[in-house]
Amino acid sequence: MVFYLPESIETAVGLDELTPRQIVAELDKHVVGQAEAKRSVAVALRNRIRRQRLSAELAEEILPKNIIMIGPTGVGKTEIARRLARLANSPFLKVEASRFTEVGYVSRDVESMIRDLVEISIDMVREEKLEEVAEKAEQNAEERLLDLLLPPLPPLRGDQPPDDEAERQREQFQRTREKLRAQLREGKLDDRQVEVDVRERSFPSFEIISSQGIEEMDINIKDMLPGLFGQRTKKRRMRVGEAMDYLIQEEENKLIDMDQVTRTAVERAEQSGIIFIDEIDKIAGRERGHGPDVSREGVQRDILPIVEGTTVNTRYGMVRTDHILFVAAGAFHVSKPSDLIPELQGRFPIRVELHSLTVEDFIRILKEPKSALVKQYAALLETEGIKLSFSDEALEEIARFAAAVNEQTENIGARRLHTIMEKLLDEISFEGPDLKKKTVRIEAEYVRKQLADIVKDQDLSRYIL
Repeated sequence: MVFYLPESIETAVGLDELTPRQIVAELDKHVVGQAEAKRSVAVALRNRIRRQRLSAELAEEILPKNIIMIGPTGVGKTEIARRLARLANSPFLKVEASRFTEVGYVSRDVESMIRDLVEISIDMVREEKLEEVAEKAEQNAEERLLDLLLPPLPPLRGDQPPDDEAERQREQFQRTREKLRAQLREGKLDDRQVEVDVRERSFPSFEIISSQGIEEMDINIKDMLPGLFGQRTKKRRMRVGEAMDYLIQEEENKLIDMDQVTRTAVERAEQSGIIFIDEIDKIAGRERGHGPDVSREGVQRDILPIVEGTTVNTRYGMVRTDHILFVAAGAFHVSKPSDLIPELQGRFPIRVELHSLTVEDFIRILKEPKSALVKQYAALLETEGIKLSFSDEALEEIARFAAAVNEQTENIGARRLHTIMEKLLDEISFEGPDLKKKTVRIEAEYVRKQLADIVKDQDLSRYIL
């Protein structure tokens, strides 16, 4: 299977031609620093491309090299994995390992991450198919809507030869239909009312009790009783604009083969899915003086077969996890990776350490990425005609303050910048619609003035996210 880069990527190079250096360059557009982590994920992605070029027998034996990222929060661990998935057009799921300790540690709960990944993959493939049939669906919906606006002429009987009058009627009908088509495309008929057959979505009220959970049941009641669910229709009056949207959706559903979508999505989840397991450090270690922590070790032991490679039962069939790439991450402030059970450690052979952000990193985060904070706030205020800009000295002041707060309080990395920017731009955002001066430039003096009370009182607790 070959993937191609989404439109947001400027280069037109296919993913199968993208080198690790080029992958890192793409990640650099969104994540500042952390070169070692980017290098590791770039090699992991490139190895997937290399594997696709091998024979099926050998490719089956080559498993992904899972990665564990070690570093404080807010330094880019999740963003690197998310951007990698977008680059590869792969199904991506982020889960918190600590979630499983809250609801229990039975394997069924841990396997839910695979089911969620398949659901995400199906949504991705369905959206791709929708784009392919969008034009055809719109054409079909337009024809159906024209039939509602101008009912077609009754067909001629088989023994009735066409005469001149019937021919003239049909020519007149076609001219009227084309005029309506032109008016429909120009939006002149949007407020006219039409009657559309709408499917009722009522469902009988009953409960299914199963110890395995509804997602593991092999029986699909809707397939057993196709005439029971959603088959009845009723007349509903709606505006032409609404009717067009409804009919397009109906035509799209008719044109898409969901069986093919499911097969493609399951294959994509198996071969190119990426699961990001955050907070893995929260399930590491043992309780001192009380023996093993059953909940934590139980979660590790249930995650282990998923990472090793197993088969999970989903409503779309059996899904193998052998070639899903797992990226784990944790701050490991209290525990360390060696506190994980040895079997799980061995399933994450690649370890990379992400470093805390410096003042220079904060400055680059504010300015360089495609979706930098400064660009985001400028774009938001520009919707109201306000042109917002920052001087370089102002950005340096913001970066220094963020670094200082992180040192004196809990280090939350780049997320600190969100709090500071909200504090700085609170008055401008509030007064924005009423501002007479539509050009606002933030200087260093304004930054120092706005943050002076925090520096003076050293009351930093209220700025911890």
